[in-house]
Amino acid sequence: MFDVYITKAAKFMPNEPISNDEMEDYLGLINETESKARRLILRNNKIVSRYYAIDKNGKSTHSNAELTSNAIKELFDDTFTAQDMELLSCGTTTPDILVPSHAAMVHGLLKNKTLELNSSSGVCCAGMNALKFGFLSIKSGSTKNAVCAGSEKLSTWMQSEKFENEVVNLKKLEEQPILAFKKDFLRWMLSDGAGAFLLENKPSGSVSLKIEWMEAFSYAYELETCMYAGGDKLENGEIKPWNDYKPEQWLNESLFAFKQDVKLLDQFILVKGSQSMGDALSKNNVTADQIDYFLPHVSSHYFVDGLHKALAENGMDIPMEKWFMNLANVGNVGAASIYLALEELMNSGKLKKGNKVLLSVPESGRFSYAYAYLTVC
Repeated sequence: MFDVYITKAAKFMPNEPISNDEMEDYLGLINETESKARRLILRNNKIVSRYYAIDKNGKSTHSNAELTSNAIKELFDDTFTAQDMELLSCGTTTPDILVPSHAAMVHGLLKNKTLELNSSSGVCCAGMNALKFGFLSIKSGSTKNAVCAGSEKLSTWMQSEKFENEVVNLKKLEEQPILAFKKDFLRWMLSDGAGAFLLENKPSGSVSLKIEWMEAFSYAYELETCMYAGGDKLENGEIKPWNDYKPEQWLNESLFAFKQDVKLLDQFILVKGSQSMGDALSKNNVTADQIDYFLPHVSSHYFVDGLHKALAENGMDIPMEKWFMNLANVGNVGAASIYLALEELMNSGKLKKGNKVLLSVPESGRFSYAYAYLTVC
């Protein structure tokens, strides 16, 4: 078995950062009315800027594949070129198309050479799943290097025009034409962008991070779906998929909008987070005092105090000065978020040889969690 190192990290954020007051200039107004939920949600999540791969006319400036390939190209230099890649592993919640895979579309833009591909689907853990595939490939000796990426193109999913048919239908039924909170909630949380790591079987450059271990947990066997798109949730908790609906319902009921069961989220996201992290650390004989930097992906700052308390109550008291987050400035970029946080930390000049870094990524889709423990070399 071979050691595995993150030797480079890169990112690509589209266009200019967008302030809270500019969001509806890009996403549009639903029913020609400002969202009643927007200010409350932004006050809780404490996000002050984000990036969209669209302009104010709603036209796309980049596809998800372009965001990803642009981030990957930032990894290339004289010591590692596109021709040196042996494996491309990409994770996203929002591929541009259903078929071919996201990784295949990214590879098509790189135009380098034949190589192995892996596409990881899911929600936020998709980026970590892509990382683990690259980690295991090098660990086993199958490849000497891997490029892993996490990305999202969420802005086009959140544009007002995607919800207008539903609102018009509500008017016809003489119901209140306001978008349900479970759909409006996520419009003010999500952002676009991509991050990428180069993994190699030996350290390189000024800062390399050895991946000591990775762990992942799913609680789908006991908990129902919390965050979803491409279907709707029935009263019994089951998800009815989009292809079981008639085409006119796809728009009239906003079936492809991201929806979140907020009550379910609040009830379980921290409980299962502390449980899974405790299991991961225990399995690998790591204690909280052996963590110098804690990088938790959180969808909203609303959860930070609760997460800190839940971890402390379960014997994992990590002082807040060890927490490293960039949510406020880049927003929640789903599968890309952990890549963007680690890229910023790696390039901050803060890391010292021997430091231990813990990556923590929850996914509320059906409550999955992924972790990685790193050593600075």
